[in-house]
Amino acid sequence: MAKAAVLTALDTPLEIRTDVEVEPPRAGEVKVRMGASGVCHSDLSMQNGTIMSAMPVVLGHEGAGVIEEVGEGVTNLKPGDHVVVSWVPQCGDCFFCVRDQGELCEKANAAIATGGLLDGTTRFTSGGSPLFQMAASGTFSEVSIIPAIGAVKIPDDIPLTVAALVGCGVLTGVGAAINTADIRRGDTVAVIGCGGVGLNVIQGARIAGADRIIAIDQVETKLALAKQFGATDSVNAGQVDAVGQVMGMTSQRGADVAFEVIGLGPTIDQAVNMTRRGGQTILVGVPRMEVSLTVPVFFGLVLAEKTIKGCWYGSSNVHRDVGKLLDLYRAGDLKLDELISRTITLDEVNDAFDAMKTGEVARSVIDYGLETAGAGGASGRARA
Repeated sequence: MAKAAVLTALDTPLEIRTDVEVEPPRAGEVKVRMGASGVCHSDLSMQNGTIMSAMPVVLGHEGAGVIEEVGEGVTNLKPGDHVVVSWVPQCGDCFFCVRDQGELCEKANAAIATGGLLDGTTRFTSGGSPLFQMAASGTFSEVSIIPAIGAVKIPDDIPLTVAALVGCGVLTGVGAAINTADIRRGDTVAVIGCGGVGLNVIQGARIAGADRIIAIDQVETKLALAKQFGATDSVNAGQVDAVGQVMGMTSQRGADVAFEVIGLGPTIDQAVNMTRRGGQTILVGVPRMEVSLTVPVFFGLVLAEKTIKGCWYGSSNVHRDVGKLLDLYRAGDLKLDELISRTITLDEVNDAFDAMKTGEVARSVIDYGLETAGAGGASGRARA
């Protein structure tokens, strides 16, 4: 039996269940004993219906742990390996993977849509009934079965509480800046939304060589935190016109690259409007299905030569980029420990959701108490 946090209906607290049975891994799957799981805004989006899912469902998709068992045919992983969970399992063989667009993997999309694994079924049951699992992950469980192609091996000395964050927020945010966008050295970048993913967009822009990074939010504590991650300027959008401020900071040209990391129609419009002629707008936030974008084609796109580009999972190849990001962490160029606002137990996950709604945290991380092989990391200290 395992303990897991289960969403049973929209806009209701997660149920902490202790009777969850976990089947052994089937062919091409692995069993992971979770060491840590970040509590991400996408989990909240599933709770409030922005992202739809079959229910009841074990939430959580940003995790890291240790392999306990491997299924038939799995040869690249073994019990004892430390792994980051990728909620977009990337097969490496489909149309998109061979074109280095693994974030669009056809096998992953099928799993995400069904609420199960690659074959459309789940390995969780509770009270004799199946439990679905979010994004082929279900990291709000002490133990999970995931596709082997969704487990990325990492060095044993990386703290699992830190490694967990790479699985979603860091890959998405940093990836948006270094993979999706074309940031040039000396560019001015604007980032609307300075939560966990937005902070990673900011440090990704810093790593990419942006000269000026304008953080935009309505929460002063988030704006202060953004400065720690590389923002050079801040705009409180609750007090001033954000577009007007950015235009004033850029001699009325606008930002070379503007990122929207919230997923709201009005802020998407702001991002487009604060992008300079010839610049890029990168849409990172996950909007509700009904949100649409209307841009005058001639004046807004053709004459202005603006590019509006969507970003899914930071346009990341997980089998390449997880290691790259951990190398940056070891070198002290990527802040990961500083993203963790608090570590909690699984029983406190609903409190973490409340804290996320108020914007008072960058990330709450569930610590399952699994011991790691060492403190490791660029900071030489674990946060668990």
